[in-house]
Amino acid sequence: MKKWTLVPLVLFLVLSLLFYRALFRENKNDLPSALLNRPLPEFQLPAVLNPERLITAKEITGQVFLLNVWGSWCVACRVEHPYLMELADQGVTIYGVNYKDEQADARQWLKQKDDPYVLSVADVDGRLGIDLGVYGAPETFLVDQQGMIRYKHIGIVDKRVWEEDLKPRYQALQKESG
Repeated sequence: MKKWTLVPLVLFLVLSLLFYRALFRENKNDLPSALLNRPLPEFQLPAVLNPERLITAKEITGQVFLLNVWGSWCVACRVEHPYLMELADQGVTIYGVNYKDEQADARQWLKQKDDPYVLSVADVDGRLGIDLGVYGAPETFLVDQQGMIRYKHIGIVDKRVWEEDLKPRYQALQKESG
């Protein structure tokens, strides 16, 4: 038997292993992110509700917070929004990245549906989204006091996601920060 005849078998076994791991991973919303345990990317973007004000990553760090990527065009964001309001009412710090949106639509959204964000930046061209490795909206990042990204959740944040995934991590980071 020649060695090269085993190549298809080895390739099949490797692909089967990768498929098995992807199919049965614990949380299907967990996708590896190159940014985990790395600093929040630098940016300078206008605030959605005050476009004359430019916000930088440095301005929003110094506390534990959620960074939620959203858009008025995003159907899942409509589902998520009321729960973000509940979290904000509970004192959870949430910043928003309004992703590839018409700014008039984004401002109208926040006025009509209320605003759970300390502030939201307008990522009109999606550059920050690219730097964050965003697949789409909604996505939520957990950022620590030093501005390091500690966790990424893809999809809607609801009571189950908050209680099981985000809240324990959020509280642990708050304890670390004192």
